[in-house]
Amino acid sequence: MNKNEIKNGLRDIGLKRGDIVILHSSLSSIGHVKGGADTVINAFLETIGEAGTLVVPVFDKLGIITETLKQRPNAIVSDCPLGTVAAIGADAEFICRDHWRAATVHGHGTPYLKIAELGGYVCLLGVDQDRNTTMHTVEALLELPYLNDISAKVDTSDGKHEATWKYYPGPHRDFIGLDRKLLDGGIMRVGKIGNAVTRLMKSRELIEFLTKIGTENPAFCLCDNPNCADCVKQRAALRRAELAREPFKFAVASSVAGHYVPEIIDNLKTAGVDYVELDMLRGHPAHTLDSAILKTAAAEFKANHINVSGLRLPAIPTDFPTIIALLKTINISRLLMPLSSDAAIFAKQAVAASIELVFYNLGVTGNYASRIMNQLAVGKESAAGFAFSPANFARIGEKPFLESFQQGKFRKYITQLDIEDALFDGSSALPGNGNAEIRELVSILRCASFSGYMTISGINRSFGSARELAEQFLSL
Repeated sequence: MNKNEIKNGLRDIGLKRGDIVILHSSLSSIGHVKGGADTVINAFLETIGEAGTLVVPVFDKLGIITETLKQRPNAIVSDCPLGTVAAIGADAEFICRDHWRAATVHGHGTPYLKIAELGGYVCLLGVDQDRNTTMHTVEALLELPYLNDISAKVDTSDGKHEATWKYYPGPHRDFIGLDRKLLDGGIMRVGKIGNAVTRLMKSRELIEFLTKIGTENPAFCLCDNPNCADCVKQRAALRRAELAREPFKFAVASSVAGHYVPEIIDNLKTAGVDYVELDMLRGHPAHTLDSAILKTAAAEFKANHINVSGLRLPAIPTDFPTIIALLKTINISRLLMPLSSDAAIFAKQAVAASIELVFYNLGVTGNYASRIMNQLAVGKESAAGFAFSPANFARIGEKPFLESFQQGKFRKYITQLDIEDALFDGSSALPGNGNAEIRELVSILRCASFSGYMTISGINRSFGSARELAEQFLSL
C-alpha cells in the first residue's frame, strides 16, 4: 500500500476535507505500507486538509500510528493522564484543552465529546469496537452504576494537581457485540484499506444511538458470559442500583445463597444484594448452631457490608427465652417465627427484650392470621410485624391477593413480603409461575411505597442461584 491508495480508501468510506476524526488503528492489519505509520498519518491529514483535525488516543501503548503522531512536533497532547489524546489540525488545541478539568475522563468537556459536538467521526482502521474509546463516553453520559471514581496526579502548565474523575470504566466490555447494532442502525459504514477492515461512524450519531439503547438496558455493553467475573460483578452493581431506588429493602435467605458464610457473601455480592435473612447455615436451621458460630457469621456479614435482616425460625420454639438470649448474644434484633395462638405471649417477651418480632403464616388461613394480628394491636400500633407468605396461603387453597391479603386487611401489619410462589396442590413454583399472585402483591405494596423487606425466602432454593432469583424478582 502507498499513500494514494490509502487516501482513496478513506475517501471511499466517506472522509473528506475539513473533517475531524479520531482514529483507532493497527498498522499491521493493513499489510505492508510503504513508509509505515508516517504514510498512514499523512494520508489522513491530506484527505481532511488543513481545516480538518486528526486525533488519536495515546493513554497507553495503542500502536505505532498513535505513537508516531504523538511524537510529531505539531501534535498537541491533552493534559489528562487518563484517556489522553494527541491531535494535529485546525481544532487540535480546542479539542485537547483542559481535558483534566472535566468531571469525567470521557464525558462532558473531554476531547471525545468535543469531537461529537463538532460533527466529527470515529474511524476504526483494522481494529474492532473494543478499541473504540468513544463507547466509554456513552457509559459516562449514562452515569452507569458500575463505573468508579479514579484519582491521579496531573502535571499541567500551571503546576501539579491531584484530581478525581467520576464514572471511569472498569475492565471487560462487550463492545464488539454492539457492532451489528451499529451497522443495522445505519450508524456505521464499513470498507477496506489494504487488508484492514475499516469502520467509520459519525461520533454524535454513535453516542445518541447507544445512549438510547443504554437508557433502556443499562447492561447494553456487558457480556452474558456467566463465567466472566468482570461482567458478573458489573451486572450486580446495576441490580444493586436499581434496587436502591426502591423504598423497600431486598433480602435473600441464606439457604438460597449457600451453605457457608464465605460462599453466601460471594453469591450475595454477585447478585447485588445487601441483606441476608438467616434461616439456614451449614445445612442446619441457623438457630440450632452454637452461638459463637452465629456471632462470627454475623460479624463476617457486617465486615463485608451485608446486613442481616433477621433470624427465621422454622417452627414455634418450646423455649422462647433461650431464643431471645441467642439473639442478644449474636447482635441480631429481628426475629421471624410462625404465627400461633400464643402470639401475644411471644410478642410481650420480645418487646421487653427490644427484639423486633415478625410473625409469618404457616398452615393458617388469612382470617385466622388477621384476627391474631388484630389482637396484638395496641392503639394504632402492633406489638409485632407480619411477614406475608403468599406461597403458604396458596398451599391451603386461598388466593393470596384476592382473598388472604384483601379480606384480612393485612397492609397495616405487613413489614415483610416473602417473594415465593406455590401451586394450590402444595408444590413450590418459581416466583410468578404459581398461584400465589406474587406479582399483584409486589405491585400493590410498591403503590404504597412499602418500606419493609421483600425477601427471597428459602422455599426458592431449588429454583436457581441468588443472582438468578434476584434477576427474576427484578423482572417481576
